[in-house]
Amino acid sequence: MLAPVIKKNDKQAKLLIGIFSVVVLVVVSFLSKFTITVELPFDKHIFALLNAILNATVAVLLVAALVAVKQKKYATHKNIMLTALVLSVLFLVSYIAHHLLAGETKFGDTDHDGIVSIAEQAVVGNLRGFYFVLLFTHIILAATSLPFILFTAYRGLTSEFAEHKKIARRIWPIWFYVAVTGPLVYLMISPYYS
Repeated sequence: MLAPVIKKNDKQAKLLIGIFSVVVLVVVSFLSKFTITVELPFDKHIFALLNAILNATVAVLLVAALVAVKQKKYATHKNIMLTALVLSVLFLVSYIAHHLLAGETKFGDTDHDGIVSIAEQAVVGNLRGFYFVLLFTHIILAATSLPFILFTAYRGLTSEFAEHKKIARRIWPIWFYVAVTGPLVYLMISPYYS
């Protein structure tokens, strides 16, 4: 097994992970209510595409990390997971940038007037309901999984592998679901970007 990368301090770790998780949740929730109007020399929805690419990459990395740990390639597993965490932080920055710059897009709003009319709803039909279920589960699981992902990483970095494995078995499928559904949400909403 691997040597600890950081010194164990559960009290401090819980405090820092808790604060970080709450701050992220509050910032994302608060900033989603605001839009900054600024002329950019590029399409502001590039951030949404970047988000989808980052999420898809994280999904691939999660599978690669799982394969590595099953093959007992622990250093490779650690490096892949740390890369997934860094990409997730980049995703968060890009996500905030997109919502600040682009504002809200409504699924099915083909005329980009900010209102999904009955006629527009009829065009997308049941796909609209599927989209909202996918979006809702994606957002809720992304928000609630963050502290568990961070605590799993903490357990791994302190070489508490039994605890790390116990938590990882539960949080990995949730993180993977969030990473896979992110690009799906993007593919479904991107035709409605103005």
